[in-house]
Amino acid sequence: MKNITIYTSDSCPHCQTAKSYLSSHGFKFTEKNVKESNYRKELISKGYRGVPVIIIDDIEIVGFDKEKINSILNI
Repeated sequence: MKNITIYTSDSCPHCQTAKSYLSSHGFKFTEKNVKESNYRKELISKGYRGVPVIIIDDIEIVGFDKEKINSILNI
């Protein structure tokens, strides 16, 4: 089982697409919405300012990169 975290914002359509895509394939994930300042600070400390950022185990994916997600999750 992969450990998946997604940094999101409410106004991000790609975030919604990523969450729906992972859910439709049966993957559970932890969502960290950057409207909460601690999650925003956490994301910035990783060197990112935009969302979505998807972390699968230790692999960080910027944006909804479907091919990379499929490759990592063997979809």
